[in-house]
Amino acid sequence: MSAGPVPIGVLGTGTYLPPTVVTNEEIAALTGTSARWIEERTGIRRRRRALPGQASSDLAAAAVQAALTDARLDVGDLDLVVLATSTPDELGPSTACRVQSLLGADRAVAFDVSAACSGWLFGARVAVDWLRAETGARYAAVVGVETYSPFVDASDRATAVLFGDGAAATVLGPVATGGFGRIRLGSDGTRADQVLIPAGGSRIPATGRTVAGKDHRIHMQGRQLASFVNGVFPSLIGSALDDAALGLSDIDLVVAHQPNPAMLRDVARRCGVLPRQLVVAGRDVGNIGAASMPFALAQAARAGRTTPGARVLTLAFGAGLTWGSTVLTWAAPAATAPGGPVAAQRPLEAPIPRATP
Repeated sequence: MSAGPVPIGVLGTGTYLPPTVVTNEEIAALTGTSARWIEERTGIRRRRRALPGQASSDLAAAAVQAALTDARLDVGDLDLVVLATSTPDELGPSTACRVQSLLGADRAVAFDVSAACSGWLFGARVAVDWLRAETGARYAAVVGVETYSPFVDASDRATAVLFGDGAAATVLGPVATGGFGRIRLGSDGTRADQVLIPAGGSRIPATGRTVAGKDHRIHMQGRQLASFVNGVFPSLIGSALDDAALGLSDIDLVVAHQPNPAMLRDVARRCGVLPRQLVVAGRDVGNIGAASMPFALAQAARAGRTTPGARVLTLAFGAGLTWGSTVLTWAAPAATAPGGPVAAQRPLEAPIPRATP
């Protein structure tokens, strides 16, 4: 009788936020709103902005290094780097390759996934399957990162109040028991126009006209996206719980994409998620896209909420449109890491990476 697939779980988490804080008062002055209105409608108080010259790879590399430190692993232990982002350093090459170079992770295979705010879970699916199938591979870094600030119209109330810059990473590897359950993913390209950056790609190359028309900024149809979230959230919960043969009462934590805390709390409440189960991490960072889910997971770990055996229901949804869900059972690693026994899962904030000129 053949053994089942090797359990793959989270061995370490790490985050990086750039140092510049953008308050609601600053946003309100540019959008014709008030700081109170922004907080009441979104639940966001502040967000971060990258330094001049700081790119997504800089933020991501710092987050991966922090996650490696948390897992007590060295850069040389990495077999794979999967990076999820909607705001790459450039259209090509892969931003993951930039991160590989910054880290000095010479033996790691590196590539990007593009699934917007669902990107970390899409990347985790790739990494889990890779580690199970690739002979000799043990450790993967999956990092979500966004540097939205260059792509946000500061006068657009619909987007300027929401988006921030930041990165969060997880190191995945073999665990004794638990780990990731079945990861279900989905997409609906017929609704791709509901949130996008229209210009700069092969369909609408950059010109003076596209720059003047703000076509390199994020365009979002807020009402349609809210309807999507309200519709997909309960189905994601149902499919993940069915796959795990669990009820919602069996779940310790619900870690979802964080479009904004107000929306998240409302839709979760209507789906029967208790306040003590829900992880809300967007108040001080805003919507950081592909980094939102791993950032919330890292915050939960930092607070000591991811004890061995904890069941974490993860729910992703974003542009594309894309979505996904799974139940992650937190577990101790299967073996001692090179630096000694792996410590409790507590994310470390990396030092500020030097901005490039």
